Amino acid sequence: MTKKIPKRMCIACREMREKSDLIRIVKGEQNQIQIDETFKASGRGAYVCKKKDCIEKCIKQKSLNRAFRCNVDQSVVDKLRQKI
Repeated sequence: MTKKIPKRMCIACREMREKSDLIRIVKGEQNQIQIDETFKASGRGAYVCKKKDCIEKCIKQKSLNRAFRCNVDQSVVDKLRQKI
């Protein structure tokens, strides 16, 4: 029996991908938004592909603002750009 690989949807391109192919951004308990390297942080999560096109599209369309229902700080956007 093989282990089921979890899939999540990219908030930019809307494609279903394996979790390992995505970057997870999480909104924690104190409304802090950060990149979750471990995929284990508690809070509301949003996923974006590790591709430059998806990250730029996510920033341009303000997909993170919509996913978390608040304005995302510029420092989070800068960290996301560094992941490219």
